[in-house]
Amino acid sequence: MAASADPQRIVIENCSIATVDAHDTEYASGYIVVADNRIESVGAGKAPEGLTGVVRRIDGTGHLATPGLVNTHHHFYQWITRGLATDHNLFNWLVALYPTWARIDEPMARAAAQGSLAMMARGGVTTAMDHHYVFPKGSGDLSGAIIGAAREMGVRFTLARGSMDRSEKDGGLPPDFAVETLEGALAATEATIDAHHDASFDAMTQVAVAPCSPFSVSTELMRQGAELARRKGVRLHTHGSETVEEEQFCKELFGMGPTEYFESTGWLGDDVWMAHCVHMNDSDIAAFARTGTGVAHCPSSNARLAAGIARVPDMLAAGVPVGLGVDGTASNESGELHTELRNALLINRLGAHREAALNARQALRLGTFGGAQVLGRADQIGSLEVGKLADLVLWKLDTLAHSSIADPVTALIFGAAAPVTLSLVDGKPVVEGNHLTTVDEDAIARVTRDQARRLAQIAAGA
Repeated sequence: MAASADPQRIVIENCSIATVDAHDTEYASGYIVVADNRIESVGAGKAPEGLTGVVRRIDGTGHLATPGLVNTHHHFYQWITRGLATDHNLFNWLVALYPTWARIDEPMARAAAQGSLAMMARGGVTTAMDHHYVFPKGSGDLSGAIIGAAREMGVRFTLARGSMDRSEKDGGLPPDFAVETLEGALAATEATIDAHHDASFDAMTQVAVAPCSPFSVSTELMRQGAELARRKGVRLHTHGSETVEEEQFCKELFGMGPTEYFESTGWLGDDVWMAHCVHMNDSDIAAFARTGTGVAHCPSSNARLAAGIARVPDMLAAGVPVGLGVDGTASNESGELHTELRNALLINRLGAHREAALNARQALRLGTFGGAQVLGRADQIGSLEVGKLADLVLWKLDTLAHSSIADPVTALIFGAAAPVTLSLVDGKPVVEGNHLTTVDEDAIARVTRDQARRLAQIAAGA
């Protein structure tokens, strides 16, 4: 909601501030004033005098304030299959795990979403997304369970309603009983949009159309999925160019590479973002830049599955929107986004650009404003600017872990994971003193452990 005539205000003072605005404005010691769910003012020194309706004042000494982190790619359900197939490449990993994933149900999906969301939120994520594409017959309302978990956590959320209709009998990787029909996938996706998508400025829940990948989805589902998304006015998401094997698959099956295939099915545009995009040549990057197609960069998962190093510096130089993604926790067991800030910088320095690949502030931009761009919400979130939504994080940097690093942004990106003293989403606290305020972390740990055991038992007996 917009700020009221007599709003309630939260005042944060005496902290370092990285606004991540267009000029990368920073303040060594400054203030932020939140009015209801909007940022009312931000600047150097002390907050303005005479503010009314102040319900809370926070001394941010020893802290860095940044925009909340924005996660642009995830698979929540994988929380309950962590630590499996740890020495596999992507295709072998999928073949090993699809038979287990295809037996998830509503209680499992809800528990896995709670675990995934809790880990991200306590690590500074204020906007999350989930690409859920496994809908076994009779499994219940999985989309509703996931959205309900995000609402309970209090984070801003995009559900990328995924789908698969190319199973093993059609030359795909998923088991035959794990996929939907073309008609069923499209109808269920549209129903999810109608039930849950909110297009308003301060929306807490949005929905995207998200067929899983070229090797698990028919061309007709890709094409009609794009048409559905544009008819409903929502964004489009899928996996793209993740591995060398995927490129070979596309050339063998479609007679063209992944980017050409996506363009032929209507899947390039400024309303589209792709996960991974590791194996992109110059013409692929140029096509993404020309069309405004975004990328969710997932460095830890790409390393875990030996997929390769995405050309992030080249994408950024070309003008491609790039954000960060945790990816599913069966290929990134840490499950939180601070790891991706650090690994995006370090892993890209192993590539062709070496030490000039990314710096600390570019990494922070990927995890904040870049993510907001990719999700189509850059006018609402992703930077600390007047009029934007009050999604922000106060990182504690005055402990032993960061005590000898003078620059706070360098400390956050290069250093150990910083404790979160405060995380606001829509102006409301979700984390206080490095603990979640909206849910019981210990209870979530118990339920996710129980559901993981239950899923393993069901899969073993199948």
